[in-house]
Amino acid sequence: MRFLVDESAGPAVAAWLEEQGHDVVSVYDVMRGADDLTVLRRAQQEDRILIAIDKDFGEQIYRQQRPHAGVVLLRLRNQRARFRVQALARLLQRYANRLESEFVVVTESRVRFAKK
Repeated sequence: MRFLVDESAGPAVAAWLEEQGHDVVSVYDVMRGADDLTVLRRAQQEDRILIAIDKDFGEQIYRQQRPHAGVVLLRLRNQRARFRVQALARLLQRYANRLESEFVVVTESRVRFAKK
C-alpha cells in the first residue's frame, strides 16, 4: 500500500510501514513543517493514504470538502510510537482492503469508518 505519514505520526511509524513492505513517504523526512493542507494535497496527488494523529485533517476533509485518497487518524490515549505501530498493525491486519478513500479513526479498542 502507499502511505504518506504525517510529521505528527512520526518517523517510527513510517519506518515500521516500510519494514512491512509498503511504499511510504514521511513528511518528517521530505517536507518537515508543511501545513496540513499541503500534506493532504500531496497525499491525494500521489494517491497515498495519509496517517496522522492531528484531528485538523478532519476539518479539512469534512468542513472544507478537500479530496483525499484515504486518511487514518490515530486517536490513542498513549501516543508513544510503539502504541501507534500496534494500532496500525491491528488496522492493517483486519481492514487493509478497506482503507482507500476512507476516513478511518483508530483508537485502542475501536476502528470507525467515518460517514462520507
